[in-house]
Amino acid sequence: MATYDSLFETLGLKEWCDEGGGSAPLSMADLLARKNGGTQETSAWDTPFPSMDALNASCDKFPKSRDLTAGLEDGFLAIKDSLRFILDPITEPLSWMLDGAMWVAESTPWWIVIPVLLLITYWVSRSWSIVFSVGASILGLAFIDHYLPAIQTLSIVFVCALISVALGVPIGIAMSRSNRLQRVVLPILDMLQTLPTFVYLIPLIFLFSVTESKLYGIAIILYAIVPVIRLTDLGIRMVDKEVLEAAQAFGMTPRQKLYQVQIPLALPNIMAGVNQTIMMSLAMVVIASLVSAPGLGVLVLRGIRNLELGVGLVAGLGIVILAIILDRVTKSALARVNAGQKH
Repeated sequence: MATYDSLFETLGLKEWCDEGGGSAPLSMADLLARKNGGTQETSAWDTPFPSMDALNASCDKFPKSRDLTAGLEDGFLAIKDSLRFILDPITEPLSWMLDGAMWVAESTPWWIVIPVLLLITYWVSRSWSIVFSVGASILGLAFIDHYLPAIQTLSIVFVCALISVALGVPIGIAMSRSNRLQRVVLPILDMLQTLPTFVYLIPLIFLFSVTESKLYGIAIILYAIVPVIRLTDLGIRMVDKEVLEAAQAFGMTPRQKLYQVQIPLALPNIMAGVNQTIMMSLAMVVIASLVSAPGLGVLVLRGIRNLELGVGLVAGLGIVILAIILDRVTKSALARVNAGQKH
């Protein structure tokens, strides 16, 4: 006798459960109960939680937990073609951008790429010490033959972070101007922020081919876009109301207040969001190597799969170096913004 037989009898569902049933194989507990005269009492201490599988043991018609997961899978596969028909044209430019950035990075000689990176670093940071550290880091990676995977990783981070910022800042601005939109978007951001990184890849693998760059590009963007949205919304909402009242008194339109007052005052928060988005893009690039994303993550994955300790450690060290230089460059840009606002 199963634990919850009496529950279905009390609810008057025993006949429904027994319709067409009775042919299922007996469990070991039921066989022992029959051997002992059909009575096997379950103590309160050992009573299982009334989960789907426990209830199914008393009523074959009650669905199992596997039926739930199989239903979700069948439902997703049923709409897969329709989803792909809608998403393919929208996401195809992402593949073009990733493939184009990768082609430029791989086909351009190192003696052009490295000076260009150093010029960008100086333009952003205005700090010769940071330029020197970036140059030394890239030359060090090149010296140990990790230049190409490092540049591939930087290319992916650049494209995905750029798209994340281009999409995230307007969404954050819209959230700051509408409490209703904020209430709708915040649960989605909470879900994206707490969802395990590997879970991002599961539905995308079913939707897109592993050979398509947008497969890992979408996963990186979804993972990395959250901080810039949150901090843009927070920064604009934190602008002093007295400043806004003064701007309104001068006859500024809502658009003028946004571009000439709110965004400049919220820029430190927005830049902090950009910094976090870049860091999270880099973190997700490593996970995305599981679905053919090139770069240093492939070497880390190779070290894990083949138990090549040295390969994994050196590639991991390269990722740490990239994270440090990207963090220092973006923080230097944030410090410049803060200093400019104080003056």
